[in-house]
Amino acid sequence: MRASQAAPKSAPSKTHMQRTPAPREHPILTAARADKITMFGDLEGAAPSSYFTRTVVSLRQHSFTEVGGDTDVSFDASGRRMVFSSTRHNNNPDIYIKSVDGLAVTQLTSDPASDAHPELSPHDRRVAFASDRSGNWDIWVIDISGGQPVQITNTPADEIHPSWSPDGKRLVYSSRPAQGGQWELWLSDAEAAGRRKFVGYGLFPEWSPVGEKILFQRARERGSHMFSIWTMTLVNGEPRFPTEVAASATHAYTLPAWSRDGRYIAFTSIAAFDEDGHEADGSVSDIWMMEENGRGKVRVTDGFTANYGPAFAPDGRLFFSTNRSGFDNIWSVQAGTGTLAATIIASPDEGHSQAQTVSPDAQLPVLGRPMTLPDGHSHGQKVFSEGGKQQH
Repeated sequence: MRASQAAPKSAPSKTHMQRTPAPREHPILTAARADKITMFGDLEGAAPSSYFTRTVVSLRQHSFTEVGGDTDVSFDASGRRMVFSSTRHNNNPDIYIKSVDGLAVTQLTSDPASDAHPELSPHDRRVAFASDRSGNWDIWVIDISGGQPVQITNTPADEIHPSWSPDGKRLVYSSRPAQGGQWELWLSDAEAAGRRKFVGYGLFPEWSPVGEKILFQRARERGSHMFSIWTMTLVNGEPRFPTEVAASATHAYTLPAWSRDGRYIAFTSIAAFDEDGHEADGSVSDIWMMEENGRGKVRVTDGFTANYGPAFAPDGRLFFSTNRSGFDNIWSVQAGTGTLAATIIASPDEGHSQAQTVSPDAQLPVLGRPMTLPDGHSHGQKVFSEGGKQQH
């Protein structure tokens, strides 16, 4: 996953939105319908030869569980090893390590509680993750070789989804006060528990690999209350320049992720309404990419399955969790700058604006089955807004 969020005040439990024209989409993958297209045309006496796009062929599967689900993928600096959370062995998720192209998996945590949202440190020595083993959700750090984890946060609040600073000395994470309210963004010293600082409101923060910019999702305080994608910059440790880079009146954007050079952003998109203006069933979500400034949106999954939780590998491949094999597993697709250039949407008004959102009363996009997160959030549901709509 790569999973959750809240607001300073409660959002409506149900949002009414006016019907808008269906967005003009520019899909890259057409996996679900590729066999309907013939490569050469209708030739008399010859069997049709199916056409498969280059990007369809580039799809790879990297995990193969047939029980539970795998999500929240993160990579070491070489890109040859990945960590992820999974319910393949237990009802509550644990943290695992495996070779990107291998089959064997090594279990890093095995607590009866839930361990989720793992992220490898920049120097590949430690894994930060969220766990409710102490009674509520806190941030923990464990050595990549195993051993006893170290508790970084210890407050009455629920704290989830840690992300490392480029130097590996600090963590940013989401926190929801024990009394409820909006999800907040906090910085913490990665070594000394107790040194922390509030920097704003939002959920699922991702620290840029190349600077002091933080990517996150935040619900709007008026209108649909659906999630949109934001960035902020730390100047001498102080949050500055909060910027909304992607938003939609009909779709939710969630789980944003940086490319390794900080030039591109990937996110999960889910429609709140179908083309006829009716509430969507939430069974389909897609991965989209855009430039760091929000321009050049392009869809990189097929539009017919549940795809969520993107993460860029060092070689530029875009990994995500998907149920296209019948179970939630980790797949990837080559999503380089050439792919972006091929199907650019010129402006937000001209194209598809999707986003997935998480509600204070909702559940998080993490695993193939619901796994309870703070205050009713859970892995495996789709939430559009902080008002409590669906989530994946």
